[in-house]
Amino acid sequence: MAFISKDFRSPGEAWVKTDEGWERKKVLECGGKRKRHSSEGSCPEATTSSSSSSGSGSEREEEQEAGCMPPHYHITIRCTREIAGFNGLSEAVKRLDFRRSVRDRKRFHYICAFLLLVSNKGIASLPGSAQRQLLQMVEEVASHVNDSQQHPNVLRRLALKLEHIVNQENQKCWGKPLGSTYLWQEHMARIKRIQRVASQIEIREPDPEARPKLHELPEECVREIILCIADHRDLESAAEAWETMAKLVSEQRIWRELTRFHFNQRQISTILDLDKIKQMGETKDWKQIYHQLRRTYGVNDDYQFAEVLALCRSCCCLFWPSDGHPCIIDQSPDYKQRVQEAGGQLALAQPVPPAQFLKYFSL
Repeated sequence: MAFISKDFRSPGEAWVKTDEGWERKKVLECGGKRKRHSSEGSCPEATTSSSSSSGSGSEREEEQEAGCMPPHYHITIRCTREIAGFNGLSEAVKRLDFRRSVRDRKRFHYICAFLLLVSNKGIASLPGSAQRQLLQMVEEVASHVNDSQQHPNVLRRLALKLEHIVNQENQKCWGKPLGSTYLWQEHMARIKRIQRVASQIEIREPDPEARPKLHELPEECVREIILCIADHRDLESAAEAWETMAKLVSEQRIWRELTRFHFNQRQISTILDLDKIKQMGETKDWKQIYHQLRRTYGVNDDYQFAEVLALCRSCCCLFWPSDGHPCIIDQSPDYKQRVQEAGGQLALAQPVPPAQFLKYFSL
C-alpha cells in the first residue's frame, strides 16, 4: 500500500512546551507571545494575562522587530489531485492571534461576531482543541469587558449562547455531554466563570469631578458624535436615553448621512424618483427612506468592523491588514514593483467577513 504522507524519514514537527500545554513551534512563531517553559524559540518570553493590553499596535511592532512573524494563516481554497489540504480551525485561530486580538478595539467586534456565529452552529461538534480555544477567547472577552466597562451586551449574548449549548448537550447522551469527561469538566468550569462575570458586571459611574459631562456638551458636539453611529438600532436607543439626543436623532441630516453611508446612489435611485427628491428637497423623510432601503437590500454588517481579515489572492493567506504578512511577491522584485504600481499589496487583498471565514472550515 502506498504511503501518502510526508516523508517518513523527516524529523517531524518541532514542539515547544507552554503553560497551556505542548504547541507546535511554527504556530508560536506567528501566534503572539506566550510564556514558555524553555528559552528556545524566536519570540521573546512573555505572559498573556488578562490585565495586559496585549492588542496594541506598538507591542505588535516590538514583536516583529524581535523576529516574530505577523499573524497569518495559509489556507487551501480548493483541493486538487496534486494539492490536498486541510484547514484547521484551532490552528487558524492561534496563528491569526484571535485571543489577543480581543483586546484590540479595532478587532473586538469582528472576534465577537465570529464567536456568535460559531455558537449558533454548535461548539460541541468541533474538535476538542478548537472547543478549548474558543472558550478561552470567550473568557478573554469577559475579562476585557469587565476591565474596560464596555460592550456588556455582547458578553451577555455570549453567556446566553453558552448556557443554551450546555442545556442541549446535557439532553443528548444520558444527561451528560457527549465527549471527553475531563474536557467537559474543564469547559463547565470555564463557562461558570464566564457566566459569573456576566452576571456580576456593573458599569461603574465616571468620576463625578470629571468635566465636561455629556449633557454639558453643546448640541454641535453631540451631533458630531451621533453622526459617527452606523447602526439605526443604536440611534433609536440614543434617542430614548436623552431628550437632547432624541431631538438630534429626529433631524433629517442624521438619517440622510446614514442612508448614504450604507447605500449607493444607484440603490437609492431604484427606490425613489430623483426628480421628486430635488423638488421636495429636505422635506423628504430620510428615516423612512433608510428603512425601505434596508428592507430591500439589507445592511452590510461589515461596516461595523474597524478591521476585517483579508485574503491575499497571490498566496492564499489570511492576515490582518494592519500587520501585513509574508507574501510570495516579496521574492520577485519585478512582480512586486508591478503590484506597487497597481496600488500595493492591499489591492490584491479580499476582505473576509466572519461568515466567509467559517466557510473555509466547512462550518
